[in-house]
Amino acid sequence: MKKIHNVEHNINLADGQTLKDMFTAGTEWLEKSVPEINAINVFPVPDGDTGTNMLQTMRSAIDEVNQNSDGGAVSTVAKSISHGALMGARGNSGVILSQFWSGLAKGLASGTYFTAKDFANALAEASKAAYECIPTPVEGTILTVLKDAASAANIAAQETPQDLTIVLQATVKSAKESVARTPDLLPVLKEAGVVDAGGQGLYVLLDGALHYLKGESGKMQYRKPQLAVANIPPHSQPHIAATQVEIPYGYCTNFILEGQKIDVRKIKRNLKRKGQSLVVTGDESMVRVHIHSLKPGEVLNYASKLGKLHEIKIDNMDDQYSEFLQMQKERMPLADIATVVVASGEGFFQVFRSLGATIIVPGGQTMNPSVRELLQAVESTPSNEIILLPNNKNIIPSASQVEMLTEKKVKVVPTRTTPQGIASFLAFNYDMNLEENARAMEEAALAITTIEITRAIRKTHLNGLKIKKGQFIAILNDGNLISNNDKVLPVIFEALDKTNAGQAEIATIYYGAETKASEAEEIVQKIREKYNLEVELIHGGQPHYQYIISLE
Repeated sequence: MKKIHNVEHNINLADGQTLKDMFTAGTEWLEKSVPEINAINVFPVPDGDTGTNMLQTMRSAIDEVNQNSDGGAVSTVAKSISHGALMGARGNSGVILSQFWSGLAKGLASGTYFTAKDFANALAEASKAAYECIPTPVEGTILTVLKDAASAANIAAQETPQDLTIVLQATVKSAKESVARTPDLLPVLKEAGVVDAGGQGLYVLLDGALHYLKGESGKMQYRKPQLAVANIPPHSQPHIAATQVEIPYGYCTNFILEGQKIDVRKIKRNLKRKGQSLVVTGDESMVRVHIHSLKPGEVLNYASKLGKLHEIKIDNMDDQYSEFLQMQKERMPLADIATVVVASGEGFFQVFRSLGATIIVPGGQTMNPSVRELLQAVESTPSNEIILLPNNKNIIPSASQVEMLTEKKVKVVPTRTTPQGIASFLAFNYDMNLEENARAMEEAALAITTIEITRAIRKTHLNGLKIKKGQFIAILNDGNLISNNDKVLPVIFEALDKTNAGQAEIATIYYGAETKASEAEEIVQKIREKYNLEVELIHGGQPHYQYIISLE
């Protein structure tokens, strides 16, 4: 067997210095791709910082190993890199990357040197650790890429256990192919016309390590990584700024908790209720936490009771989203008239994307976007003429303010409900000018009757109705309350009766995020039987409202 520092091909035994040099090169390779990785960062929120966070995490890891290790045993080097990555982890992707190193260190903990088979086993540990730190793992992300890469490494190590280079080559090849497949696993990526940013970053990191093993460090100075690209049809690109999974964005909160006998699982359970995109890693003495929360103070207050907090970092993701929108401006196709719409619910997002909305601003009942957020969206469109659809009566005043705050020509079509927004969008005609389109779209919106079904949040008397807390209620055109009942179907029937549903040509029912599809299908069938009406059922995914019914 051959021990190496000066790397050649056919490597069958490597030490800690080799591991350090591999990923120092990988970090430098990653740095070259940060702008491109940031530009495709749409999941879980489009904040444009995945590449930056991964780079900062790796820099912390490399700084740690440079200060505390002179090479030598791979177990010592891997442990040092892992500690540095944990201490310097930034953002969702950075914390997951730190777990990649935690698992890798665990897999390389028993020796001075490592073989191709050792490295493959360590990648399997890395994949396991990454999945375990996420309460609800999502496929089509860096997790999938790591899992696929580890699987390929294992197969290659069985076939060629004497060659680390060949195993890493198979690992990188699989990672690149996995990144290209991420849009097929995660619809939000396909709709945005991009691959997963975290997966792309991991692939580049591994690819840089491979270049080092192949003795190509000199060439890397004058080249840039060849990024993974998905085979996405041009017509599906790019509504990147319209792709949101978490609403609203809030604050990206990161910190390290130091204490004694820390219960990591209990922390995961408690913090899961306080935000989104939660990642918790560590052990009973030190834990790294990443969470997106509207109330970071509550998160820190809870954690401070468990021990000492270090490395506290809180970023306003609304500001990051604004920067991301500006980043995307050059990637959007030029348009004579751009459209900005407000929507809530993944199903409604998909409807507006399919209709060709330029930018979708997340918002609706209980989460009205600010004037600033609407202005940011308008300024980020690739056009000087914009039609703005607020889709909620409470958002119309804010939308109207935008017209006075921008040099662009903005027409607000005062849609009071999301179905009105959809109907008005269907009336949009590229052959008409801005004013003509605005008039036609407003006329189309007025032809729509909307019934929204939700639950009463308190006991009250309104419009002659005695309402109990928790009852189902029906609201007409985002305004008047017209029916109530303990059961949802009588409320729907009464609302349809009061709106003369029998005279409508078609009804579209959008069911919400907490409504079961089977229940919605049963209700649709009963509406068809009672009113002899053509009914279409669509998953709106909206919060707060069990059903939104559109009559035309």
